[in-house]
Amino acid sequence: MSLDQLQQWILEIPPITRTYMIGAFLTTAACALDLVSPFSLYFSPTLIFLKFQFWRLITNFFFFGGSFSLDFLFHMFFLVRYSKQLEENAFRGKTADFFYFILYGATMMSILAPFMSLYFLGSSLTFMMVYLWGRRNPYSRMNFLGLFPFTAPYLPWVLLSFSVVLGNNGTVDILGIFVGHLYYFLEDVYPRMINSRYRVLKTPQFLEHLFASDDTMDGIIPDDDDDDDDDPMQ
Repeated sequence: MSLDQLQQWILEIPPITRTYMIGAFLTTAACALDLVSPFSLYFSPTLIFLKFQFWRLITNFFFFGGSFSLDFLFHMFFLVRYSKQLEENAFRGKTADFFYFILYGATMMSILAPFMSLYFLGSSLTFMMVYLWGRRNPYSRMNFLGLFPFTAPYLPWVLLSFSVVLGNNGTVDILGIFVGHLYYFLEDVYPRMINSRYRVLKTPQFLEHLFASDDTMDGIIPDDDDDDDDDPMQ
């Protein structure tokens, strides 16, 4: 892939996903080059609220390892793939809603992380996106490593099981699934239960104004219908 092709590929990624991807890449590069220490990035309520190191509220979500390892590539693949599909389909023309979805997830995870002894929440945020994508594409058929087929809602559970089999701590991924399910319930299930269009997690108006130019760019019109194209996972 040439430099021009790489640039074109990056520009084709929708803005929120592109910003997160670039931030994660730059954070990993800074750690790999010893320009930044992971100890200055991790989530710590004590350091945030007593030492006023407020950047930790954000930086812990961009850390996926101190090097460009296989684990980093694994997370980047799922981050870009499913965040991109959410932003282009389920949140098409609703950039403010997608940003608020991520803000909601980051806030909930920051509240719960101290009780679970978690310090880096990027993986949790990725799992939250994968969970919501699976729920909003229930008929998309997939397969894991070509071994067995399943439908999209089972994807986060398949990935969690695979991670645990490899000896990883699944707590951080379970947090992402929980927060993603709570969002799905409040946005998609609860309004149907009460037969109302009322939204518990309605996007604040100032965010809608902030992202209005992105939603109208290139003639994009908000669309409430999700695309349920097949998305096989090889």
